[in-house]
Amino acid sequence: MSLAYDDFDASGATALRLDAELRRAHPRTVLEAAVESFGDRLALVSSFGAESAVLLDIAAKVKPDIAVLFLDTGMLFGQTLDYRKTLAERLGLTNVRDLRPQYQDLATGDPQAKLWQTDTDACCHIRKVLPLDRALGEFDAWITGRKRFHGGDRLNLPVVEHADGKVKFNPLANWGKADLDAYAAAHDLPPHPLVAQGFPSIGCWPCTSPAEEGEDVRAGRWKGMDKTECGIHVARAPGTPNNVGGDI
Repeated sequence: MSLAYDDFDASGATALRLDAELRRAHPRTVLEAAVESFGDRLALVSSFGAESAVLLDIAAKVKPDIAVLFLDTGMLFGQTLDYRKTLAERLGLTNVRDLRPQYQDLATGDPQAKLWQTDTDACCHIRKVLPLDRALGEFDAWITGRKRFHGGDRLNLPVVEHADGKVKFNPLANWGKADLDAYAAAHDLPPHPLVAQGFPSIGCWPCTSPAEEGEDVRAGRWKGMDKTECGIHVARAPGTPNNVGGDI
């Protein structure tokens, strides 16, 4: 199949074509097609969370120098920061970039680091959405670790989509937890240390709780709130800030 990169203005058509070609493909095939199509204009966004190792391992096998964008919000668990370092080293990922909120955004919007107590959407906007938007400026396409089995807005997730002028690849969209567990076991991938403590989905410490047995995998994210996404995957009109509330 032909996967040559189309003109950027035709990124929507490119996404539709690639989704038609890849919607039933193995995640590695999706990643290979993404790299072939976009090369160094492609990034992978990872939270280094509970399910991140599988996608990162596949990416490392396809393109070990792929740009991996890691959102260090300043409120992550210490275990996540340690896991990010050890996992990247073990997999041989050579281009992991730590994205942090800008000082002026924190000084203006969250000077006491307490915004999460009153407005989680605004907190996510400053600490996740803005840093990622800035970093993605140099890329034409990016890869996420979202899966349909997470439910909510992800139930109808395509393998390839078009959002905010860029092509987004979701290589694991078709995989369930059994597929992830089987791959991790087969490749001896180390789990995030908080998984053993009852955290099936891991974000910032103020807004992440263990999930009860039988609950949805993302039930511990913003528990008790009408919020299921941090905002980086919520499409918005051009020029409109995204402040609407994730393993990535």
